[in-house]
Amino acid sequence: MNYWLLKTEPTDYSYDDLVREKRAAWDGVRNNQALIYLREMKKGDRAFVYHTGKEKQVVGICDVVRGSYPDPEAENERFVLVDVRAASRLAKAVTLSDIKADKRFADFKLVRNSRLSVMPVSLEQWTLILAMADSAS
Repeated sequence: MNYWLLKTEPTDYSYDDLVREKRAAWDGVRNNQALIYLREMKKGDRAFVYHTGKEKQVVGICDVVRGSYPDPEAENERFVLVDVRAASRLAKAVTLSDIKADKRFADFKLVRNSRLSVMPVSLEQWTLILAMADSAS
């Protein structure tokens, strides 16, 4: 199993929307590096859902229920998406400022390349964020 972070603008699509829908196609990714990561996602992987914009915080966890496949709505065949299912909301959201304040995240892509919309999360980073959220998921 691999771990990921998926960013979304909560005014466009929030974790609450995913909870309400239960399952959704994670689409709209156009950045080349983010697409590479999206193509690596497999069924059974887990991802944090991160709200961008004014919130800038990790708010929930989702499971990848279908790995990367071509985006049927896109005109360009290089665009892909994955299907995700809401798993659990974090007991307490973990803010970007909290993550940046912890030296153990110095090489985390969220800190180093905050514009990337899809990124890998190491097992150590996953565990640390869960601990910061007081969550045992």
